[in-house]
Amino acid sequence: MAFQTEQLRTFLAVLDLGTFDAAAGHLHVTASAISQRIKAMEQAAGRVLLQRTTPVTPTAAGAVVHKLARQLRQLEADAAAELGMTGANQSAIAVVVNADSLATWFMDALAAVPPTEHMTFEIVRADEHHSVNLLRSGEVMAAVTASAEPAQGCSVVPLGAMNYRAVASADFMRHWFPQGFCAELLAAAPAVQFDRSDTLQSNFFAAITGNPLSGAEHFIPDTIQFARAVELGLGWGLMPEAHCRAGLDSGALLELVPGHVSSIKLYWQRWKINSAALDMLSHAVRTTAAAALDPGAALRRPSASTQGSTP
Repeated sequence: MAFQTEQLRTFLAVLDLGTFDAAAGHLHVTASAISQRIKAMEQAAGRVLLQRTTPVTPTAAGAVVHKLARQLRQLEADAAAELGMTGANQSAIAVVVNADSLATWFMDALAAVPPTEHMTFEIVRADEHHSVNLLRSGEVMAAVTASAEPAQGCSVVPLGAMNYRAVASADFMRHWFPQGFCAELLAAAPAVQFDRSDTLQSNFFAAITGNPLSGAEHFIPDTIQFARAVELGLGWGLMPEAHCRAGLDSGALLELVPGHVSSIKLYWQRWKINSAALDMLSHAVRTTAAAALDPGAALRRPSASTQGSTP
């Protein structure tokens, strides 16, 4: 089985744009020509590659071809850059990052890539415990993930750990814990969750009380507004140290259990291809993470009670 470059470009256009008609317009051919190319690929593969839905989506086999097509596009972009073909179209490097990394350190990594390289990025936000699935499907080229096991065709390096503190506003603590923090009273106090896949608060609660989280919960799926909700006293929650340090220093925020740290180990996974652009981005990510994350926590094995799925 061998796909032609034209076929792979067509395959990408269909998935990027969502319909055969949109791909036809983008490639300046007829919709019939697009359909014929896809059918030829499916005949060569011996299986259906695309689901004819709106938008068009890949089948399990199609996801493999999608990854191949995106790798080819990146290699072409690298070659064009090395040859000085400034007029060539350079595709964005797709990376999946968890919300807290995106809000605290990952933008610095992107800014560390020299602007002279004219690289562009497409950031996909996803929980770090699920981001590796996007690597497997070929939707992204690299990921900040909690998985130390490399996805097929990918390399992995440890980045460090993101540390969290369980905090609440001073007014919240006075209201719910007038005599000082008490684990028995924590069940009655409302918690702030990022979304329903966020388990940091649940794991902290279980570690402190020995019981599952059962109290009232707010769901705030935005890192900055999550922090704002905690600061305003809507509930208690675990915040990255970078986001709660100023509040702790000023006294506006208080730790529920002073000194208790929940750490999430993070890793960088990327396609295992010879790409100058991916190499450069990977270097920037590793360097930035080394300065922003806790290298010691990445080497320690945190107890199961403090680990969790984070924003």
